[in-house]
Amino acid sequence: MFSGPMVRAILEGRKTVTRREIKPSMRSADSSFELHQQEDESWRPMHTFDESCLDAKGTEHPIVCPYGQPGDRLWVREAWLADAQLDSIAPRELSKGEPVFYPADGSIRQTGCAMLSQGRGRPSIHMPRWASRILLEITAVRVELLQDISEKQAEAEGVDFLRHVPDADETLTAAQLFECLWSSINGDESWSGNPWVWAVEFKRIEP
Repeated sequence: MFSGPMVRAILEGRKTVTRREIKPSMRSADSSFELHQQEDESWRPMHTFDESCLDAKGTEHPIVCPYGQPGDRLWVREAWLADAQLDSIAPRELSKGEPVFYPADGSIRQTGCAMLSQGRGRPSIHMPRWASRILLEITAVRVELLQDISEKQAEAEGVDFLRHVPDADETLTAAQLFECLWSSINGDESWSGNPWVWAVEFKRIEP
């Protein structure tokens, strides 16, 4: 799921990476993890069943990135709406041929029938697969500390839109703008806690 500004940044080619906090699998009895450094100096999160991250049988239990691996494809959920006459219809019951309006940039998808009037806004979490207009392909997945983000990577997070927000400080760097964005979504304590995150890079492809 992406917010309106992030959707616009993806469509304009300004956002090519997203960061999400690493959280151990809920299926595991252990909710903690630690990082093991690999031969290529990258980090691999492991469930901490014991000090060596091995279970009684000596098996490793890495935490798999829930967003996928390079080559996997992701479809984007965003805020949307259908025709007003369908406001009482649940997303799962809508015809796949219905027109869809995307508030992020004002685009509308017409697939035969025209939209008579815009209905109520529908949150991204309720967007069905058929209504999605953006398809991404993962190009890289890394594990890093949140505050280790570089200026280049912060720019790739699509934060430039914050420079156009009223009262925004034009002197802030991209990394500082990303801190503001992250804190607004996850809370100030999340930034100061400097959690380990998945850095998922992607490219937009045609659906």
